[in-house]
Amino acid sequence: MLNIGEKAPNFTLPDKDGNQVSLSDFLGKKVILYFYPKDNTPGCTKQACGFSENIEEFEENNTIIIGISKDSQKSHQNFIQKHNLKILLLSDTERQAIEAYGVWQEKKLYGKISMGIVRTTFIIDEQGNIEKIYEKVKAAENPTEILKYIKEK
Repeated sequence: MLNIGEKAPNFTLPDKDGNQVSLSDFLGKKVILYFYPKDNTPGCTKQACGFSENIEEFEENNTIIIGISKDSQKSHQNFIQKHNLKILLLSDTERQAIEAYGVWQEKKLYGKISMGIVRTTFIIDEQGNIEKIYEKVKAAENPTEILKYIKEK
């Protein structure tokens, strides 16, 4: 796992339309970078919708929201359309950023152990450094918690 104060690992991943997006594209803005397990699942939907519902307030505070999962671009297209999402979702099918940020971990569900994305949110400052890390995130509460933090800074 990464540490607060470290340079956030750069990445270049496709958005829902196949456009290549790099973390470095957003220097000068605060970035909320959140990793989530799967499109269209209850928790992931609550988290994405929560960020989307507050997008104007994030933008007023010079902040962009980026969600990353292993889902395909097509899956992201459907997820965004179905829930009218206003945030940027990137597809990391090769786990480039997922591995770089240390969120691909062993998970236990109903006694079964498997590897997967552990829901984690990083706040990256305007210079590209990790400002804050939220681990073991509660999906429904995370957007409100992050917005409160951003407004207090």
